[in-house]
Amino acid sequence: MGYGRGRQLRGRLFPRLLGRMILLMLMFCCGFVLYYIASDQALPFEGRAEVPYSKDRGEDGGRSNSDREKESEEEKGAWQLILVNKWNPMPEDYQVELTKLSNGQSVDSRIYPSLQKMFDDARSQGVYPTVASGYRTARKQKALLDEKIAEHEAEGCTEAEARRKAKKWVAVPGTSEHQLGLGVDINADGVHSKGEEVYDWLDRNGYRYGFIRRYPQEKTEITGIINEPWHYRYVGVEVAKEIYRQGVCLEEYLGEVRQ
Repeated sequence: MGYGRGRQLRGRLFPRLLGRMILLMLMFCCGFVLYYIASDQALPFEGRAEVPYSKDRGEDGGRSNSDREKESEEEKGAWQLILVNKWNPMPEDYQVELTKLSNGQSVDSRIYPSLQKMFDDARSQGVYPTVASGYRTARKQKALLDEKIAEHEAEGCTEAEARRKAKKWVAVPGTSEHQLGLGVDINADGVHSKGEEVYDWLDRNGYRYGFIRRYPQEKTEITGIINEPWHYRYVGVEVAKEIYRQGVCLEEYLGEVRQ
């Protein structure tokens, strides 16, 4: 009788225990799955197994790392290639951080190391350049233009004629590279070197440091400015080398020649 009752109890308890074990296993499995999903969501975007992008894709919908790096390089170099001339005024929101030179002139701080290196190398070769004019404010640029206009008027030109002639030498405010801080007028120190010595050295070597002769005589119709062998513009070493190799001006290099 006791044995039979024990068998009956075990027969009733076993399904309950089995059911509880199955329930516990299901709860454990559910917990594990939830944990896995939560952990996966915390992974970086590229690490998710379900993302159908290769490793060189990003969160921006499919551009490769190489594409983003190329764009980054283009953005980084954009400031070096800003085109400012009589047809392309400088951006209204343009800001520049300046480095003041020992003679009181200033240039864009980003070009200072290259400018200093160029001057140091020139001096080591017996040529002594100096920055006659660097960064200019709009007010300074206007004063220079007005001064040039007055000179031509003193020569007997009408106001209109004086203004037209002056603009060949001095840019209208807002259209001068000097306001960018990237253009510099470089002359001789007048003691150890003559102007032609400096101009010749710059013409042969400036591109090695990222500077181009901005207004060559044969490009006047394109640049809108007459020959200025002293005016150099920073564009970066690689671009300067290419411009020098092709024998073009900045407008031609950028494909911005006015017809």
